[in-house]
Amino acid sequence: MSADSPDLPATEDIDASDVDASPGFDLGKAPQSLRGAVTPYRVLARKYRPQTFTDLIGQEAMVRTLKNAFSSGRIAQAYILTGVRGVGKTTTARILARALNYEPMDGPAGGGAPTLDMPVLGRHCRDIIESRHVDVQEMDAASNTGIGDIREIIEAARYKPVLARYKVFIIDEVHMLSTAAFNGLLKTLEEPPEHVKFIFATTEIRKVPVTVLSRTQRFDLRRVDAGTLARHLRGICDAEGVGIDVEALSLVARAAEGSVRDALSLLDQAIAHAGGTVHGEQVRALLGLADRGRVIDLFEALMKGDIGQALAELREQYDSGADPAVVLTDLAEFTHLVTKLKILPQTADDPALIEAERTRGRDFANALSMRVLSRAWQMLNRGLAEVQQAAKPMQAAEMVLVRLAYASDLPTPDEALRRLRDGAEDAPARPPAGGGAPSGGGSAGGGNSGGGGGGSAAMAMAPRFAAPRALPSSAPSSTPSASSHLSLAARGTPQPAAPAQEQPGVAVGTLAELVALAAQKRDLKAKFALENQIRPVSFEDGKLEFSLAPGASMALVQELQTKISAWTGKRWLVAVSREEGDSTLAEQAKSARESLLTDVRANPLVAAVLARFPGASVVDVRTQVADEGPPAGSLDEYEMMAARDDAGPDDDLDF
Repeated sequence: MSADSPDLPATEDIDASDVDASPGFDLGKAPQSLRGAVTPYRVLARKYRPQTFTDLIGQEAMVRTLKNAFSSGRIAQAYILTGVRGVGKTTTARILARALNYEPMDGPAGGGAPTLDMPVLGRHCRDIIESRHVDVQEMDAASNTGIGDIREIIEAARYKPVLARYKVFIIDEVHMLSTAAFNGLLKTLEEPPEHVKFIFATTEIRKVPVTVLSRTQRFDLRRVDAGTLARHLRGICDAEGVGIDVEALSLVARAAEGSVRDALSLLDQAIAHAGGTVHGEQVRALLGLADRGRVIDLFEALMKGDIGQALAELREQYDSGADPAVVLTDLAEFTHLVTKLKILPQTADDPALIEAERTRGRDFANALSMRVLSRAWQMLNRGLAEVQQAAKPMQAAEMVLVRLAYASDLPTPDEALRRLRDGAEDAPARPPAGGGAPSGGGSAGGGNSGGGGGGSAAMAMAPRFAAPRALPSSAPSSTPSASSHLSLAARGTPQPAAPAQEQPGVAVGTLAELVALAAQKRDLKAKFALENQIRPVSFEDGKLEFSLAPGASMALVQELQTKISAWTGKRWLVAVSREEGDSTLAEQAKSARESLLTDVRANPLVAAVLARFPGASVVDVRTQVADEGPPAGSLDEYEMMAARDDAGPDDDLDF
């Protein structure tokens, strides 16, 4: 029959797959009315959907397990596939149904055996792939959630397959079934007929009852790593005849977050957006992403402490269409990459990385310490939440960068301790305010000797230290004041610190004055020990002799001697005496308070008030002397709180 025959079926009755599969069919000789009907455009996610286990990417563990099980005949009655969206759960279920019912086209009907090796389409493969085989039934549990739908499956399971070897039931999004539906399925699922197999797919494995999980073999489909996904996309672009550069492939693979379907959908959109060869800047404009190279430049400016350049760079990326939250996300990702490069240098071999990330990431990993990277990561994560919730995200993002840039000036704990030991506390901690940058300058285009000088020296990255070094306290004022971690790392080994100038000692006449000095130094531990754990025997300037209160440690002697000597600037002798010693300052204060409370309760006016209000009591006494502070040895706020906690629930008067 010719193509022009009047007996030709109507256009809508012809299936495109049937036309493509027909031998000798020449689409060029078909009528004009048929050409558009038989060549509809299919999105890449459907066109390149895997049809065999060989086509699956990133699921080698599952394929190996199934292949060994099929080879040994250990085929389970039910499988459950779980994973994030787009990793191939439904596709794997259809391929598995094909494998269970595979029969070679040239063999006898009913011949062969279940196998994962399907080099060519079998007798039932086409119908199973197109979801129209009578013995392979698919059900969407999201729209068929009730017990009635499950009863239909249970009833159909009683009958043997019509054409295939097994009757296979594929239930997608199985976690959406109701409790009654799950309960109704349990018995058939546990002891199905020999000719029935169940395949479940879900993204929420925790919502599936354990009674169902215990009756199935579970396979967790993994996210596909960005490198494997990029290679897969490259092969598809070659098959489609589409040019695409390495950066665009990397951006699409990362944006997909391990989902093959998301990656193909983004690639389809990028091809349409580019209209030809796909470049990285086109993908960034499509997805609202920032340039990876510019993100690295922004990271470098922040690590230098050059806030002027950082804010200018953020504004330029924002004007180019980048979302502030996405910029911070990219900064956090690069910080994570630098951290991984510091721990695992082989991370640079990831094919999903662009060249700038490899080379400059290694330099940053060698120049920055782990503490600096960890602090930057924490600040970016917290700042990202602020930006996402802020009414004006751009302003919130700028403030996050300000905090991060100024934090680059701050020493890590080990650096702070080293500076204190070297006497660096006498030197100014940071340069005078001005210039709008923590490094003393550093405008958007800045390259001056203020903020830009130290930063430009850091760019050489010649000396690669595992941790940044502290600035010497004797650094001349002409040295660039950018004590950022990149500048410190590039500056090399500091000169030895000059000895601190001798300071006159502080005279202390009483134990109460020593307690006040501890409070002035904000050393609460020492203040508490002086008030509660020592019973003074003798006290004079430069010497403290005491006995220990019950529960106090002998290590307190050395600690107090070291701290008091540092506070006063002269050597103190602190010793434990065999004599009993007086009461502690806390005990003296408590005794004085109890005596004062007793005197107040004896007052006729107070006694009349207490008698008038049964259950009331005096909880505190306050004097009216405004010019004098609390008497020596008086209770501190912690003891006052403890005293109030000792009072009864009805103690509500305060005198």
